[in-house]
Amino acid sequence: MRILHIIPTVDPQGGGPMEGVRQRGLRLQEMGHRVELVTLDDPAAPSVAAYGLPVHALGPTPGRYGYNARLVPWLLAQAGGYDAFVVNGLWQYHSFAAWRALTRLQRPYHVFTHGMLDPWFKRAYPLKHLKKWLYWPWADYRVLRDAAAVLFTSQEERSLARQSFWLYRARERVVAYGTAAPPQDAERLRAAFLAAHPALRGRRLVLFLGRVHEKKGCELLLRAFAQVAAAEPALHLVMAGPDADGLAARLQALAAAAGLADRVSWPGMLQGDMKWGAFHASEVFALPSHQENFGIAVAEALGCGLPVLVSDKVNIWREIQADGAGIVGPDTLAGTHQSLQGWLALTPAQRQQFSGRAMASFRRRFSVDAMALTLLEVLQGTPPPGTALTMGATP
Repeated sequence: MRILHIIPTVDPQGGGPMEGVRQRGLRLQEMGHRVELVTLDDPAAPSVAAYGLPVHALGPTPGRYGYNARLVPWLLAQAGGYDAFVVNGLWQYHSFAAWRALTRLQRPYHVFTHGMLDPWFKRAYPLKHLKKWLYWPWADYRVLRDAAAVLFTSQEERSLARQSFWLYRARERVVAYGTAAPPQDAERLRAAFLAAHPALRGRRLVLFLGRVHEKKGCELLLRAFAQVAAAEPALHLVMAGPDADGLAARLQALAAAAGLADRVSWPGMLQGDMKWGAFHASEVFALPSHQENFGIAVAEALGCGLPVLVSDKVNIWREIQADGAGIVGPDTLAGTHQSLQGWLALTPAQRQQFSGRAMASFRRRFSVDAMALTLLEVLQGTPPPGTALTMGATP
């Protein structure tokens, strides 16, 4: 099968969906299928050449919406060479362009919303939500309505998606999601990370790894850390990830005001051995997010045997809680503090048990094999358009 992913960018700073598409695509290629991408990226962008799968980059594309007049003609001309089409994400031109081209050709397509219909965005950004309402009826509503299937990575995401827009029609499917098994040469990776960050040797590391963004609960984590830092002198917070919106500077000022500037590190975006070394050098991973569709970094942490502290707005929190692979709390300061305090109260033996359960949870639920096989199942067997439309609730 020849599969085309339609996605705005392959830049890893765009977040977990780019990595999920890559990992699934690599595994499908190993299984004998061909996976390609068409994007709005500049073909000269380093991330295009480094992605590891064939990328048809039609950029450069200006603006956040990503309007690119080349995309629809490209799809109309090239669609005959593909067996299946997967649209990744909403609210940018690529999804509407895919609908325009593929419905004209009467070719079925599938859509991953990647959490972009979560009602949290409606509450957090009401003005942006109003702008989306103006766009929704003539664009992404149609994209979902006419898709052969709209794909969700958890039952939680599926349920939440129905709450954002009352004009909602979709043929819903839940598919497995995850990532490739992390490298397991933990000692080498840990040593490499600590060699690059020698001030962290001998510290008990709490790791955040992701975009430094309001929705990730970064400020909650920093403030909760400040509440326990005095009682745990060896505890150190690592805030690793790209900062596109300038939030890191404000958080650094908060850390300095709390007298914790030397106990919080900001290494920026970590990739390759540095990323895996950070996981293996830490004793717990924290993501008190206000909204998280899946959290590739959560799965990666579990794959390294690293227990997780997550909020109940990370959509796989039920699975983590059921597996005893971490501690779950509300996405509030009190909830984040309680989770962190609960972790610190454990004995070394209890922390080791959490680590074993984290690894088991990854193998059972979040492997790339399951992710590839369930997508393939959907692409080969989804009923044709016109059946089993699910409607959203009316306001």
